[in-house]
Amino acid sequence: MKYKEVVKGVFKERPNRFIAKVEIDGCEETVHVKNTGRCKELLLENSVVYLSVSDNPLRKTKYDLIAVEKQTENGTVLINMDSQVPNDMVAEWLKKGELFSKNAIIKREVTFGKSRFDFYVEDSNNKAFIEVKGVTLENNGVALFPDAPTERGVKHIKELCSCVEKGYSAYIIFVIQMSGINLFKPNDATHKAFGDALRQAEKAGVSILAYDSVVTNESVCINKPIMIEL
Repeated sequence: MKYKEVVKGVFKERPNRFIAKVEIDGCEETVHVKNTGRCKELLLENSVVYLSVSDNPLRKTKYDLIAVEKQTENGTVLINMDSQVPNDMVAEWLKKGELFSKNAIIKREVTFGKSRFDFYVEDSNNKAFIEVKGVTLENNGVALFPDAPTERGVKHIKELCSCVEKGYSAYIIFVIQMSGINLFKPNDATHKAFGDALRQAEKAGVSILAYDSVVTNESVCINKPIMIEL
């Protein structure tokens, strides 16, 4: 996944979850934030951020905030915080035959019963539903999800369990939008119900996967599997 045009800026403040004030070449700009989550540990005053430039002249904001540099004990880590990009990353990854064969039929945003899943895949006799979760929270090399309570996330997990009961394969893929991660864990301190649902899903036969990413200021792609501790 590659962005067309990216510029560097300095984060100043976030008046609400949709916009931020960013200094670009000495001028303050109002930019769109492509992640409505809290991201308080990422968007710190004077943090270096990266913004994609919109080619739509009718937009109110010219820039989208897509990545931020985070200072850690091991140095600076670049974190992609575009909440829309994990699904695109997984789509690219699936087409390469990384999880299924290269001949697999891949469909996005598929409704099944009363549920809508990120992906539906048919590969020979294997029929699978996939939910994707982007992860931007880390602590000392441990990636955590969620960063805020998510009843919607719990609902998705329970729906995937229902798919398994009906004879389908089911996957939850956690896309960690950074490198340098050693372990993924559910964030029980923030939302234990999500962690409990995830543990129950594993017992029910849902496959739980986590991958880190190669992140640059202009691109992001899935890298390697990360160990999971439920």
